[in-house]
Amino acid sequence: MPNYRRVWITGGSYFFTVNLQDRQSDLLIREIDLLRHAVATTKERHPFTIDAWVVLPEHMHCLWTLPPGDSNFAKRWMVIKQLFCRGLPVRHEPGSRRERGIWQRRYWEHLIRDQEDWNRHFDYIHINPLKHGWVERVRDWPYSSFHRAVREGSYSLGWAGDSELRVPGGD
Repeated sequence: MPNYRRVWITGGSYFFTVNLQDRQSDLLIREIDLLRHAVATTKERHPFTIDAWVVLPEHMHCLWTLPPGDSNFAKRWMVIKQLFCRGLPVRHEPGSRRERGIWQRRYWEHLIRDQEDWNRHFDYIHINPLKHGWVERVRDWPYSSFHRAVREGSYSLGWAGDSELRVPGGD
């Protein structure tokens, strides 16, 4: 059995990738309101800051900062996954009422080491719908914190993938 090593830093910032077991599913965007509710409920019970988040049909990426004195991101993921599964109508995929029937068993987490690392992951999260071909412009993907980042001044509306932008030497 593999020995997974996790880095537990109180108040740390982490990047996560969480996948559905069925990589062809569109469950996360089909049930986006349920996912939002699961995240909001978890944040009330176990506070954390969402620095960035993107939800694609079958996976999601996010960047969180935990509160000082707290390093338990695993508990938060367990609660989010459980609340999401419990809220699904019975008609969904077999085993959908249990976490392992919907989610891949593990998820990827990465401790953010410095500001450059944070910036790289922040950009990666927001460009992901463009990377996967879901949109031609980042701003067109509705399930992303990109829109909040624009309001806060982190990005311009045309960042990374605006067809109106001209690339030097490009047509």
